[in-house]
Amino acid sequence: MRAAVVPAIHGKWEVKDVPTPHPATNQVLIKIHASGLCYSDVHITEGHLPTSAFPRTIGHEPAGEIVELGSGVASRKIGDRVGVPWLQASCRRCEWCQRGKPMFCLQQIGTGINTPGSHAEYMVAYADATTLIPNGISYEQAAPVFCAGYTVWSGLRFADPKPHEKIAVLGIGGLGHLAIQFSKAAGFYTIGITHSQDKEELARKLGADMVVSNGDALKRAGGADVILVTSNSYKPASEVLKGLRPDGRLVLMGVSTEPLVVTAEIIGNRSRIIGSSQNGPEYLYEALDYVAQGKVKIIAETYSLDDIARAYENVATGNVRFRAVIKTI
Repeated sequence: MRAAVVPAIHGKWEVKDVPTPHPATNQVLIKIHASGLCYSDVHITEGHLPTSAFPRTIGHEPAGEIVELGSGVASRKIGDRVGVPWLQASCRRCEWCQRGKPMFCLQQIGTGINTPGSHAEYMVAYADATTLIPNGISYEQAAPVFCAGYTVWSGLRFADPKPHEKIAVLGIGGLGHLAIQFSKAAGFYTIGITHSQDKEELARKLGADMVVSNGDALKRAGGADVILVTSNSYKPASEVLKGLRPDGRLVLMGVSTEPLVVTAEIIGNRSRIIGSSQNGPEYLYEALDYVAQGKVKIIAETYSLDDIARAYENVATGNVRFRAVIKTI
């Protein structure tokens, strides 16, 4: 099979012929139709996230069709349309696994981290980690939901907004354009925050009730109860804290190496800063369901597997405005 191979940290991606894997016990073999290229792939390539040894194939937004079952698999069938999230398996023995929170397990198995990933024609995954893709969703629309959509909806749900509360989305990019849509689909008054004038109209088309440029403008507009920080920079996140209403929650879901600057205002306002990634399989189900209903649409650029090196460079340099999806068929 053909697969994108990262030869080393900081290495240039290459498409090579490698052996087609076969599923072991409790695993399935997925013929990949679409694979989302996430900015986390840049963090992995640059050595910012721990992974097993290079060379390796990464990718953690897979969508495809099951073509082979390993022994012991009863819950999946050949021909099932499935995707796989970041977390595939855990030790099932530690405190966090026993508490039903395997995302905190120190021995967790991550897609494209501890196993070969989805930037390939085929990928093996644990059957219990796969999620059925609803009818009516294309593979290209489904793939980014397994990280980007899942992450955004998880963060919003974990903030536990009440029906009367207002949601603000900082950054109208790969995560932010989905956050606005999910917030509106769930019925919340939604505010987009962006410095880019060319994104104001788009934010409104995506469903934003209001668009402001910064934290001062957000505060003048009455503030927000929940701010979803979707960008890879914490400088604007620090600035927008002033627009958080009393008892408000700032949810960080974009990874940054910058410090988050917090002032004493959060004491009197009883503000909360929440870190969030993917907080439970029920949120993935809900995110996919919103896409299936047509209430959320992923805006993506598509590339062929042979063109993945160019796709990676575009993502790494910020030249993909929203999501990049690799089509393998």
